[in-house]
Amino acid sequence: MRNPYYLLIIYFDEQQVLNYFLSIKNSFFLVIGVLLTFNGSCRSLDDIVSSGKINVAVYADYPPFSFIDDDKATGIDIDIARKIADGLGVKLELTWMTPGETTEDDFRNYLWKGHIIHRNKADVMMRAPYDRAFSQKRDDVGLLVNELVHMFAPYHRESWQIIHNTQILPKVETMAMFQYHTIGAEIDSIPHFYLTSAFGGKLRENTLHYSSNAKAFKALEESEVAAVMGIRSQISYLSQFVDRNQFSLATNAFPLIGKQKWDLGLAVFSDYRALAYEIGDVITHLVTSGEMEKIFQHYYVVYEMPPYYQH
Repeated sequence: MRNPYYLLIIYFDEQQVLNYFLSIKNSFFLVIGVLLTFNGSCRSLDDIVSSGKINVAVYADYPPFSFIDDDKATGIDIDIARKIADGLGVKLELTWMTPGETTEDDFRNYLWKGHIIHRNKADVMMRAPYDRAFSQKRDDVGLLVNELVHMFAPYHRESWQIIHNTQILPKVETMAMFQYHTIGAEIDSIPHFYLTSAFGGKLRENTLHYSSNAKAFKALEESEVAAVMGIRSQISYLSQFVDRNQFSLATNAFPLIGKQKWDLGLAVFSDYRALAYEIGDVITHLVTSGEMEKIFQHYYVVYEMPPYYQH
């Protein structure tokens, strides 16, 4: 009996036949790889509605946005996620994210590929940057870095904030005042790098670092530092736990820090624009109706509406 590949060899030389079957093998493994990559994948709007549930990714242990209090999930992002689920008429499931080194890592691990350990992916991710330059960022060969992610629906404009002890420092007029007064910040945070490197390092000696903003606040109450700098939402949230007659939120600017303000939104896998449109409608209603601001106020957080809605 003739070799089944005989006819191929008649019309093509052996190397061509070998290359043909190698290409088939490579295509097979490519398909398998794609199937494995999208196992347990994020889902379309129709899939979510038919299943009766939506999975939203939030950052673990990240007050005031997402944390556990008395064995219950709570926080600003949790409340918004519940509103999204209600708007779609489905139940809410949460995926608690451990942040990677970059936002791109978080997109990969929780939206379009899955973590190397569990491969589980969420349908929606909270606290995604809403920034055109970031969404259009390209790699060394000109390809979009975040091609597989659609970022949309900004719900909050974030900024930096200082809280100060008015008995030591009655008013914060400029950052130059911290050449003469101590200030605390969470270690390895942007405020920490800013305070230790900006202005030619003139603030470095008066900058103390702490493992968390909460511990920096404790140092503030004990007069170890005259002020604390951090993200506005976290600083305003923590300010509810101290004497507001003695500790006040400053209104100064932050020269040389780069971005003074930035918008936070949501993200989905890029193929699911219909899902993004539906969720976007929910977020737009929350923002324009004033409900979003009430959610932030519940946690004593200063809210600022993104310019996207300010027509």
